Amino acid sequence: MTIQPPVRTMLVDDHAILRQGLRSLLERNGSIEVVGEADSLATAYREVQRTAPDVVLVDLKLAVGTEYEGLTLISELTRRWPSVASLVLTTFLDDDLVVRAVKAGARGYVVKDVDTTELVRAIETVSRGGSAFDPRSTSVVLRAVSGEAPTPQSLTDREREVIRLLAEGYSNKRIGQTLFISESTVKFHIRNIIRKLGVSKRTDAVYTASKRGLI
Repeated sequence: MTIQPPVRTMLVDDHAILRQGLRSLLERNGSIEVVGEADSLATAYREVQRTAPDVVLVDLKLAVGTEYEGLTLISELTRRWPSVASLVLTTFLDDDLVVRAVKAGARGYVVKDVDTTELVRAIETVSRGGSAFDPRSTSVVLRAVSGEAPTPQSLTDREREVIRLLAEGYSNKRIGQTLFISESTVKFHIRNIIRKLGVSKRTDAVYTASKRGLI
C-alpha cells in the first residue's frame, strides 16, 4: 500500500489566533502539513512562492474596512499558480459570495463551523483535483448551475438580526455593540441586506423587509 505524503497546506486569515488554532487542529492529522501562514494579500503571494503549497485555505475577508480580498487572492492563485488548489474557509455563507468564489477559481467552500474531520476531508479532496462544498454551499452552486434565481427572502439569521435593529433605529455602532461584532462587519451585513432585497438605501431595506415579513 502506497503511503501518500501529507497535503502541504497554507493558511490565509487576518486573525493570528484563528490561524494558530487551525494549525493546531490540522497538524494533529497526519495527512496535513501546514507549511505557511499569511494575513494579507502581499504576504500570501510571498508565502505561496516560498512554500509551494498544494492547498491554500482562504478566508474571504482579510482586513477591516475591505470587502473580499480573499476573492482577489483566489483569482491570482488560479492565474499564477494553477496547480495550487484554493479552498474557502469563511464565516460568511452568501449566495453571491459562493458563486463569485467558484468563478474566481475556488475548488471548495466551507463555513468555519465545519468540524475538523470534514475540513480535513475537504483539503484532501481539493488537493487531488476534486471539489469540496459543504451542504449549504452545494445548494447555492446547484442553483447557479441550473440558472435558478436566489430566493428573495434568503437573509441569514445574522442579517435578520441586523435588519431588526435597523428597524428599531439603531446606528451601525450600536448594532455592533449589541451583537458583539465590529462596525465594519455591520456595514458588510447591511450591504448584503440591501443587495438581497433589491433596494438602494437602508430605509428602503427596512420597509421592504417589513413588507416581506422578515422583521
